Amino acid sequence: MNALEVRELTKVYPEFTLDKVSFFVKQGHISGLIGRNGAGKSTTIKGILRLINAEGSVSVFGKDFLNEEMTVKQMIGYVGGGFRYYPMNTLAAIRKAYAPFYPTWNQSRYEKFLSQFELIESKKVKELSEGMKVKFALALALSHGAKLLIMDEPTSGLDPLSREEFCDIILQLVREEGVSVLFSTHITSDLMRIADDIVYISQGKILAACSLKELLCKYNLAHFSSLADASAVNAIGVKAVKEGYEGLLPRDMQISESIAVTDATIDNIIVHLEKENEEKKHVESD
Repeated sequence: MNALEVRELTKVYPEFTLDKVSFFVKQGHISGLIGRNGAGKSTTIKGILRLINAEGSVSVFGKDFLNEEMTVKQMIGYVGGGFRYYPMNTLAAIRKAYAPFYPTWNQSRYEKFLSQFELIESKKVKELSEGMKVKFALALALSHGAKLLIMDEPTSGLDPLSREEFCDIILQLVREEGVSVLFSTHITSDLMRIADDIVYISQGKILAACSLKELLCKYNLAHFSSLADASAVNAIGVKAVKEGYEGLLPRDMQISESIAVTDATIDNIIVHLEKENEEKKHVESD
């Protein structure tokens, strides 16, 4: 059974359309939701959580969100980029307001996370570092028994050490407690460290939904001395760099030994596929 299944999620705005987005998150997996700013990552998450009125269907552990909303919400924990609300309130006050919404709230589990994350309930939100705010959001999400974490840019604004610690925590939760994760981020080094799968969205459409390994094995980054050389092999998303030009080539493509290739990173793939899409868009508009 999949932890999350999204089918043809659609939301139309005057200047942007989330266009029939479909993907799934396997149980016990960490899926990274990637794409440039404005691609539709946050809109997708809001649509999944029904924070916006979107068409399409969402199911969590086999339960339809609309038909079993209260049950499904008990299974989901949401974590954003830091805990930005109620800066003058203490953690204790927020917990007292939060816990009654969840019949499955487990106070002893919450206290375990407070101890593990070195959180003090008497502190006010404004007194916490960005990393501690994220930990507090995690503690709240996990203390009502959430089995699916949906996270929207949770490491944004964190320093490298805090991001590393956060990734360690998420891996521990997945391995020891079987939690499943959908993790939206533009910090691809975090995904390289913890993601099993990738959902890549561009201009409101899914470009790829596969394992991280499969995506990385799909392309090579090719280096060219001239634009003509790149065009001759139909390189994808060719752009000028310090020493010539770069573009993507399918890894299974037979190429000349004169073309230098290296492994493509997630960043390389995003940059060149986005450039390719922009060029196609310009051609279509002309």
